[in-house]
Amino acid sequence: MTTRLDQKLARIRAGKYTRNDFIIADAKDGDMGPSIPSTGPLRQPDGSWSRYRTRAEFLDQVRAIVAQDVVDIMLLSASNLEQLAGEGIFEKSPVKPAIRANDTTDIWVGRGCTYNQQPSRPFRSASLSRVLHGGSAHRSNAAVTGTDLGLYSVTFNNDLDADFRSLEAFSDFRAEAATHGFKYFLEVFNPNAGRDIAPEIMPHFVNDCIVRCLAGVHQADRPEFLKIAYNGPAALEELASYDPGMIVGVLGGGAGTTRDCFELLCQAERYGARVALFGRKINLAEDPLEIVRFMREVADGTMTPLEAVRAYHGELGKRGIKPMRGLEDDSAVTEAALLKAK
Repeated sequence: MTTRLDQKLARIRAGKYTRNDFIIADAKDGDMGPSIPSTGPLRQPDGSWSRYRTRAEFLDQVRAIVAQDVVDIMLLSASNLEQLAGEGIFEKSPVKPAIRANDTTDIWVGRGCTYNQQPSRPFRSASLSRVLHGGSAHRSNAAVTGTDLGLYSVTFNNDLDADFRSLEAFSDFRAEAATHGFKYFLEVFNPNAGRDIAPEIMPHFVNDCIVRCLAGVHQADRPEFLKIAYNGPAALEELASYDPGMIVGVLGGGAGTTRDCFELLCQAERYGARVALFGRKINLAEDPLEIVRFMREVADGTMTPLEAVRAYHGELGKRGIKPMRGLEDDSAVTEAALLKAK
């Protein structure tokens, strides 16, 4: 089955992009990083909570968002994809499932962990052959039982040994992906323990590392698109305009305000991104389905970010859900990179 993602990528690559082609992904792969807290608090309508969601409750939310049919990609851990694909929820859905194909040490941020304070080291637990065949080496219908798309992550720190190991691991992954016919998108984080990188230069350091690491890679082995932090308009425009054939997407970062969520999507699209991959901004919202619905409105240009915040609060009121912030506070832009465009 041709997914919405396939259709949108084809139009973007053909130079026929419209705002309706902006790609939205729900990044529900947090169990490979923050683990249990990544499921999000189980909130009551009055805003109180006493525990995090269980895996079963978390998967119920994934099922609901796939059934809503607004996002274009659902990013999961391999184990959660195996569970959900085995139920057939993607069998007739235009939502494309994807897995986190590696879990580098800079995302090992569980409670009490300090791994992410050291330069990122490559690590990969997911088996591409198992993912392709839904956990069985003998099954062949990846579209139903698994997926042929994954997220591969790299972090550059201006540390020769650490960055060299990361690039070697990336090369090995590309070779295995090519063997199995597995596609990927490339996530490049900002330095997690960078050496001697001035803050004003850091976004351009990341851009240069991305271009350099892909310069020797043939088209057949290149990522479907990129996933990077939004470091402000100048850095995003620089990367997006450098090579129109390289589709750029932004990651969501922290939860922030509801305005931050919609503003990030709006600014990213304005300055050249064609994909938004949000995790905490969706998962930690009072109503994840409503956040996703209004994200689509903002991406399509039918609502401004501020209009979407007001409409979102209106929907929370109709459902008797107490918002985490009042409307005025939730309408504020608070993230530093977003303030650069004001």
